[in-house]
Amino acid sequence: MKYSENLPTSEQFYKLFETTGWNDNYELSAEELYTALKNSWYTISIIDNDQLIGFGRIIGDGVVHALILDCIIQPDKQGEGIGKKITEKLVSKCKKHKIRDIQLFSAKGKAGFYEKQGFEKRKDDSPGMGLKKYW
Repeated sequence: MKYSENLPTSEQFYKLFETTGWNDNYELSAEELYTALKNSWYTISIIDNDQLIGFGRIIGDGVVHALILDCIIQPDKQGEGIGKKITEKLVSKCKKHKIRDIQLFSAKGKAGFYEKQGFEKRKDDSPGMGLKKYW
């Protein structure tokens, strides 16, 4: 396995992204997803036998706020420690830059995975809201 800070191809990422089911709601093309990746502050890709098997990224300002997104592991590779390694690399990048506020979106049912790595769920009375598809 090779860890790379280089972006995967749009086709590689689209194929991996499709394994999550998230695109059922987003309805994004490979080109739209790739534009999102290019606008990231930091990305990490895991390649095995020329195939993208894992990915994670950060969007943020490089000083105060960072949001970890799109931590995706190919389904047949889950449970092998790849997701933990990705999260460690993403958090390490934030710590290196002394980011004060590291947040992440956790897929449904995956909060326990991140809690084992030190993340905490937001309290019900904590700030933060979301806006769903509005068009």
